Amino acid sequence: MNRLRSLVPLILGALSALGFSPWNALPLTLIAFAVWLHLVHEAPRLRRALGIGWLFGVGHFCVANAWIQQPFEYQDAMPHWLGYVAVLVLSLYLALYPMLAAGLAWRFASPAAKGDPAPAGDAAFVLVAGAGWMVSEYLRGTLFTGYPWDPLSLVLVPHDLAQSAWLIGTYALSGLVVIAAGALMLLVQRQWKFAAIGLAAFTAMTLASTDRCRIATCVPQSESARLVRVVQPNLPEEERPTDDYAENNFQALAKLSRRSNPAAPPRLIFWPEGAVRFPVEDGYPPYVYAYLGSAKLARIRMAALLGDQDAILTGTQTMRFDKSEEMVSATNSIVLAGPDARVHGRYDKAHLVPFGEYLPMRPLLTALGLQRLVPGDVDFIPGPGPRTMNVPGFGKVGMLICYEVIFSGATVDPADRPDFLFNPSNDAWFGDLGPPAHLGQAQLRAIEEGLPVVRSTPTGISAIIAADGRIIASIPMHRTGAIEAPIPPRLAPTPFSRIGNWIVALIAAALTLIAIAIRRRRR
Repeated sequence: MNRLRSLVPLILGALSALGFSPWNALPLTLIAFAVWLHLVHEAPRLRRALGIGWLFGVGHFCVANAWIQQPFEYQDAMPHWLGYVAVLVLSLYLALYPMLAAGLAWRFASPAAKGDPAPAGDAAFVLVAGAGWMVSEYLRGTLFTGYPWDPLSLVLVPHDLAQSAWLIGTYALSGLVVIAAGALMLLVQRQWKFAAIGLAAFTAMTLASTDRCRIATCVPQSESARLVRVVQPNLPEEERPTDDYAENNFQALAKLSRRSNPAAPPRLIFWPEGAVRFPVEDGYPPYVYAYLGSAKLARIRMAALLGDQDAILTGTQTMRFDKSEEMVSATNSIVLAGPDARVHGRYDKAHLVPFGEYLPMRPLLTALGLQRLVPGDVDFIPGPGPRTMNVPGFGKVGMLICYEVIFSGATVDPADRPDFLFNPSNDAWFGDLGPPAHLGQAQLRAIEEGLPVVRSTPTGISAIIAADGRIIASIPMHRTGAIEAPIPPRLAPTPFSRIGNWIVALIAAALTLIAIAIRRRRR
């Protein structure tokens, strides 16, 4: 019986993750969280509440992170079944954060913990649970380099209900989703007043300012407006081992980037992460060019695609060498290439993926044979953090490579606010489950910062996103194509862009104080 009882929070956690894309089952998420909150609330002991929280988290993250298995299909140096183990092991760790939220809610607001005659503290319990969730989700996004993939507020994005992120940010909005689920719990318990207040507040927040830039982005642009062109070559990841992959990829990109109308407005062309597999910078040892190709020729070939006022922002990789001309590290980068066949700027990815772009504790893990988890013989090294690149004629562009776009509050250089963000990614690694969630997180960054986002990926989903998170144009997964549109306007700095994730502490503290006031009034 105890084993069967343990399966309930595990199943609820799995069901709760079906609110994420591509499933988009928001009602199921709210119901699963409501039942979970009830189980935590009714737990007789803290240990039981922690167990319910942890099991719920294991189920939740096993489903939310199922896409992580897919990259292992492309790693011939390790068994593919290891991908399923990786999903489980990661979920066992991530489940500690829902466990923390459950423990906080039970310890500080459960009637069993306070010795109250239940259900006097139910409304207070819901508020503390929401505060606990937003704090635990913030910690998940920051501790041990952070892993904020699939914040709970992401379930609101497909339904255009995440607009209040411009006021309070992603993590605080996630806490409001928990409170909305708690209001459903109160509704079942016939605590009508608190349930109505909770649902009304959640509705008001999720619908806040839904039209704040809709008019601006719908105003017809001048025909002379400069254009952004996003290219998706649709070359799958499994082609990478072939000798002609680099050339095939370049030819696919070039075909979609050539100027068909000499009189068309100037274009800023966006290519995906790692799109250019040839060297593009000078200064490498001669053997590099002999093996990988001429950097000058690569730049000339890119320049041949451009008009006099065009430019290309493309993902690439750069290499670092020691004095003996041995390669010692690399960077995952974006370069700005112009029609003069020169590189005019470079951004190096700052937030690298552990076990994907570098091996933590390399000497120790290499001794254990785990160096095979990271492709290549050297690690990528991080850049200095969010940076803005000035692109003449097109404005200032903030850079976020792939994984970097999921970090709320760490996407923009505060000293040099850009006009829009560029997020090249290689979502070919993510199968069919990862790209929709990745796109949704880019939409959240647009809403939070009040900045348009341009995404270019090899196999989808590439998109141009307005500053309110709406998708202006996109290319579906597994399609070859390009989209072109005027540069979307940015908005004034949002409250969240000014305050950042300090707002998590402020809102969590406010909810806790309200919960204390409710409990004292009930007594």
